[in-house]
Amino acid sequence: MSYYSPSIEKLIEGFEKLPSIGHKTAVRLAFHILDAGEEEITEFVNAITNAKANLKYCSQCFNISDTDPCPICSSPKRDKNTICVVEDVKDIIAMERTHEYKGVYHVLHGSISPMNGIGPDEIKIKELLSRIQNNQEIKEVIIATNPRVEGEATAMYISKILKPMGIKVTRIAHGIPVGGDLEYTDEVTLTKALEGRHEF
Repeated sequence: MSYYSPSIEKLIEGFEKLPSIGHKTAVRLAFHILDAGEEEITEFVNAITNAKANLKYCSQCFNISDTDPCPICSSPKRDKNTICVVEDVKDIIAMERTHEYKGVYHVLHGSISPMNGIGPDEIKIKELLSRIQNNQEIKEVIIATNPRVEGEATAMYISKILKPMGIKVTRIAHGIPVGGDLEYTDEVTLTKALEGRHEF
């Protein structure tokens, strides 16, 4: 039995469909919206509508952008000889926050996961190959997929198909986070840290 009117219930259900939003948070968000002023609501609705209408995938890297190509691909300051391969658009933001990487990106929009029926054809691997074959300037591909089973499988697959092309393929290092303690670090992370060790 619902304690809310049908309109409020529908609003709560809408918020519950969002990732990481449970019932209590959905109720709080619904009542926040109901308490907000007309102008704030109109602005919020317009922001969603405009984002859906104006955003598109970059035809080069498959980042989400208002323009095609996206600002990163079209920037003359970026090193077009290096491509960083990531699983998701959000990973680009994480990389950009470091202010260290100066190359361009390629977003796969997922990772290989046979258990979930996702093979190489379901993500943007063919597009990556085509991009490399059509640009002889590319010297290095950095694979920055997530350090889970699916991310590792995707990294291995991409590495195997790119190696015969004579392109340098590297993988971002994984290991102990800064500020972490060895005693609380799991075995897989410690193994990766040992494999990725370097000389001082």
